[in-house]
Amino acid sequence: MKLWLAPMEGITDCAFRTLCYNNGADLTFTEMIRVDALNRKNKSTAALLDLKNETPTGIQLLTVKPTEVQKFVDEFSTYNIKPVQIDINASCPSPDVIRVGSGAALIKRTNRINELITILRKLNLPVSIKMRTGLNDYEQKHKVYLNVLKNVDADAFIIHARHARASSQEKADWSVFEECFATGKHIVPNGDICEPEHVNFFKQLGAKEVMIGRAALRNPSVFNYLKGKEKLDMNLLKKEYLQLSQKFAFHPKYRESVMKGMN
Repeated sequence: MKLWLAPMEGITDCAFRTLCYNNGADLTFTEMIRVDALNRKNKSTAALLDLKNETPTGIQLLTVKPTEVQKFVDEFSTYNIKPVQIDINASCPSPDVIRVGSGAALIKRTNRINELITILRKLNLPVSIKMRTGLNDYEQKHKVYLNVLKNVDADAFIIHARHARASSQEKADWSVFEECFATGKHIVPNGDICEPEHVNFFKQLGAKEVMIGRAALRNPSVFNYLKGKEKLDMNLLKKEYLQLSQKFAFHPKYRESVMKGMN
């Protein structure tokens, strides 16, 4: 079973991604990056493309307009990075993002998702989509997520098993996954996966990968733990992170957020 580190805003900079990779993660992701801001040459947004070493990293893009994506593809070589995957964000629950038809609002826009994927595939990289199960409980109950799986041609579907109005404190609804895997699509479960028995549950459904988010922040050695090893002492992990944070210097807010989350 391959274990992926979820994109987390204000957390998954190069230092934290590398920490998780050193402790068993097989693939990591940048935080959500707004394509329109990249195209405007926003320096703080461009800084999020911090692929500074050999840690296997996918970049997660927030976008809704094909013209924006085409410009990103046309200028991709100027960023001088080598991601191993591109991920489209169809999971952000922010009302401002949803209002413009992006983030979790993309779940109902299968034609648009396919347009974006077609353009991004010009980069010759796998294109995944990270998605919620709907904008709200009503959409989840009516299984709008299955419409995405049946009608979108992504290389992988990372399914965060909560709808967009669900809080992170609400338990992820794993009951959605049996039908998801039955579609025959490449499904990567996400949400509340933190114990070896959770990994075994998804193995039995046919998963080849799962994605880990908050459990990785609580203890970045969770990846090795899920592979049968012991979790490391948090003091050792904090020391390793601080060393990496100095080596791959970025905005201090990342160090503050990570150290707070690891307490």
